[in-house]
Amino acid sequence: MIENREKWSKNVILVDADYADSVAFDLIVNFERMLERRIPQADMAKWLECVALDGGLRQDSQAVTQVVLLHSREQMENFRPGTFAGLDGTAFKGPLGEFLISCVAVEPMTTMGQLFIDSMQLLASAEEVKRLVLVPNAEELYNNVRDSLRHADPDKHITLLAMQPQASCPCRQEILGYSLMAALGIKGEELNGRP
Repeated sequence: MIENREKWSKNVILVDADYADSVAFDLIVNFERMLERRIPQADMAKWLECVALDGGLRQDSQAVTQVVLLHSREQMENFRPGTFAGLDGTAFKGPLGEFLISCVAVEPMTTMGQLFIDSMQLLASAEEVKRLVLVPNAEELYNNVRDSLRHADPDKHITLLAMQPQASCPCRQEILGYSLMAALGIKGEELNGRP
């Protein structure tokens, strides 16, 4: 489980990285067929910035966002960079501030779903966390996420990213596919049939 640190950042992104990688794979396969061109791996930094924007973060070079990638594999095949050993403890800075990346492996005594829910509850109850962006495997975990978020502080800015809108969600929602498409270099004009 993620550690109960003394101090979290005001902005935190919690990701089921196995799920994000599988969604990126599906998008790559589908869009390569549709656009008749090779789709590169998703740019991790660009994706995290898009996720932060979806979560309501705006341009602020002084902002700090902690990113927690939960995983059960050694790497994400459809992101660059994608190895968790290489990503853990790294940071990058852009127009939205600094992003600090931590990678947490699923231990044998738990499941990804339980690790995600436990981590989400810890972050949602951390007083210093004001903005929380969640990328769970919503298809499998949404009822647990929804039920847990019903008890979250209503003043926290919590956003759920999923591939489709989820019913009776007690927080803001955004579509996960849009941020992944941007990170994969898929442009809107390509989808509208324009060169």
